[in-house]
Amino acid sequence: MSEISGTAGDVVWQSNPPGSIYDYIKVASFSIGPDGLVDQWSGRAAELFGLDAHQVRGRDPVEVFVPAELRRQGHRTVKEILDGKEWTGLVPFRAGERGTEHGLAEIYVMPSETENGDRGALCLVVDVRALQRIETDLASSQAIFGQSPFGFLLFDTDLKVRRANQRFATVFGGTTGEHRGRTVHDYLSRPEADRLTGALKRVLETGDTVSDLQIVGTAPEDQERRHWSINLYRVHSGSGRTIGVAGVGTDVTRRHNAAREAASARRDLALLNEASARIGNSLDLETTARELLGVAVPGFCDLAAVDLYQSLLTGEEAPPGRWGSSGAESGGGSATLRRVAFASAVSDGPLGAPGGSDGYVSPDVGAVHRFPFSSLSASALRTARVQSIPGQSGSLVRSTLAVPMVAHDTVIGLAQFSRTKGSEPFGDQDRALAVELAARAAVCIDNARLYRREHERALILQRSLLPPGDPEAAGLDIACRYLPGNTATEVGGDWFDVIELPGHRTALVVGDVMGRGLRAAVAMGELRTAVRTLALLDLEPAEVLSALDEIARGLGTPSGAQQASRVAHKSRDAELSEVYLATCVYAVYDPVTRRCTFANAGHLPPVVVEPDEAALMLDVPPGMPLGVGGEPFEQVEVDLAEGALLALYTDGLVESRDQPLDEGLSAFRAALGDAARPLEDVCDHVLTTLDTRHGEDDIALLMARIQGLPAEAVGDWSLPREPRSVGRARELARAQLVAWDLEPLVDTVELLVSELVTNALRYGEGEIRLRLLRDRTLVCEVWDAGLVQPRRRRARDTDEGGRGLQLVGLLSAAWGSRRTPRGKTVWFELALPDGDSTAEPTVEQLLSMF
Repeated sequence: MSEISGTAGDVVWQSNPPGSIYDYIKVASFSIGPDGLVDQWSGRAAELFGLDAHQVRGRDPVEVFVPAELRRQGHRTVKEILDGKEWTGLVPFRAGERGTEHGLAEIYVMPSETENGDRGALCLVVDVRALQRIETDLASSQAIFGQSPFGFLLFDTDLKVRRANQRFATVFGGTTGEHRGRTVHDYLSRPEADRLTGALKRVLETGDTVSDLQIVGTAPEDQERRHWSINLYRVHSGSGRTIGVAGVGTDVTRRHNAAREAASARRDLALLNEASARIGNSLDLETTARELLGVAVPGFCDLAAVDLYQSLLTGEEAPPGRWGSSGAESGGGSATLRRVAFASAVSDGPLGAPGGSDGYVSPDVGAVHRFPFSSLSASALRTARVQSIPGQSGSLVRSTLAVPMVAHDTVIGLAQFSRTKGSEPFGDQDRALAVELAARAAVCIDNARLYRREHERALILQRSLLPPGDPEAAGLDIACRYLPGNTATEVGGDWFDVIELPGHRTALVVGDVMGRGLRAAVAMGELRTAVRTLALLDLEPAEVLSALDEIARGLGTPSGAQQASRVAHKSRDAELSEVYLATCVYAVYDPVTRRCTFANAGHLPPVVVEPDEAALMLDVPPGMPLGVGGEPFEQVEVDLAEGALLALYTDGLVESRDQPLDEGLSAFRAALGDAARPLEDVCDHVLTTLDTRHGEDDIALLMARIQGLPAEAVGDWSLPREPRSVGRARELARAQLVAWDLEPLVDTVELLVSELVTNALRYGEGEIRLRLLRDRTLVCEVWDAGLVQPRRRRARDTDEGGRGLQLVGLLSAAWGSRRTPRGKTVWFELALPDGDSTAEPTVEQLLSMF
């Protein structure tokens, strides 16, 4: 811009910058000489008419530009002008060298005079079409700028408002003129104004447009946060000069809120899907609570906690949050709770005001506390309704939702979700989502509680059915181990037992009920009881398993069911019966012969380690599992060497998800390589060597070292079938007891041996065999080939006999009979003098037999 100081005072002359109105109007000029011909031709005229000066100068303008039908009038008008008359009007014209372009010009003709006094004319020409375009553009600009429903601003190159439309003034107040000269800092907060200013500068410098620039602010007298979408583009003059930046603003607050609600709904659905996938994967209360917080923080809130009723965690039947028919909660909302989980996504800071009654009164996991009765948290527990707790002064927490955790009409605890300052407050949709999250977690926690209760009961039942401590047996050194699965798995049906049999024999049992949980533990208890009952009958191992198979098949069938009912519920009964399938090894050891008889019902084979030999799996026919039925069981007799090691076990010891059965069995045999060590050390070595910490299944291990009765502890004689054998039996028994220093038992033994040998002579068959066994007790056995079992009965006053077995029952600690491969054996047992001796029968008891 150039400035020239004139001579008339302070008047300052300046040249118009490019892009003035004349750039758009394009005024052309030319002059006509006294002869009526063109003598001067301007550059603008050349642009307007499309002819250069040498093509026009010296020619008649009427002939060149005016159409033929108007030339007559044109010559007359030119003549009048040369006579000194001014003229203005609209004249059609032809343009271009060939005159093919037509237009309409507004011409202002002013007479002139040459220096010689001759008359001429100066013509000013304006293209009417350009004027019409300007008029149209102005009307369009006014319509767009003034009537636009969007806020419209025009910034100059200094980024100051040059013009604002009425819509913008309506939003930000004042008239349109009052906004001239302002900047964006007059309307927006500093961060937003700096961001918009940066965008204006980029558009001004580069010419690149900016679309949908999101700006947040507040309008005067309106505290609601508004969202505007701003579009910016650079504005040029007709000559291409940059004159500023135009900005169009649209209020998109509703669209933003709708998008935010849609995004919130998508977030809520995503959170619920995540909750379905992550919550409840563990049957553990604390783990489930942590899973809930893992979903909620930070996706839903900034910090959260879960408090559960203390009674829930200690295993009581129902927490104090039980709801009755009246809808009132019995616990009053102020019972003792324990914090089981806490999660935070914020930095360290005061989460709650000191001494606060609501919110995070004790964020330490494991802390036991009570909510004051008047607190909102206690109210949430009492009413089972969500309570909004405002943040306290000096706390980072802005607001908290106290959400009762309700499962099966029972309030089991409280979940607290909090957002800190700087986060959006909780809305109604957030409250609904918090209730849904807490409800899902509550059901899972309650299921975990029920599982824990059932697991503990099954564990108690299982422990009560296992032998206490290390059982004792004649001719055996026994050690046993039982390792339950971890708390994440249900209780299994593994069991083992050591049962004393007549004749100082011992039954060793290991079994495994297929299935888990309380039903498996109950089935295990029933089968164990059945095994003990069958063992008292002194049946052969194969017979025991056959009877046990019948019992197992009946466990899953409802008693008293009719055949039609069983058919109608065939699938259900089959499902129940499957739970009671079991495997079992039953072995009977005789310490006199050091012989062990095995029978197997689908269980893993026993392992024997002979002295200085490698471990060997016994080839015992496996048979079918108990409860399948239809197949007989076989038994195998094995002679065991003195000092040999016998191991019975369940599959949890040798099989897991990461270890195949063959590898586990090989590792087990290798772990038994050094069997000469003390038996307890061997057990510990096996459990230390093998993978017993997988926790997938219970582990039962029963080990026994063979220690047969020494020959001097056994008295064995054969007696002929004749009356004098009764006296001979008394003499042999007396001599053996004296040799064993058991003189206090001589009289009793002589009397009872006489009764048993007499019965064998009277009711039995074949040769008679008398055997005395001394171990922890004294056992006397009388064998014969007869199959008729003795039966104790009460003799009448007139009966001459029938009192022998009554006498045996009174004087002995125990007595009984059992079948043998070649007949039967009748036996009685007496405590040793230095043990718990049996009380002598009273006179009344003796007289009652007669």
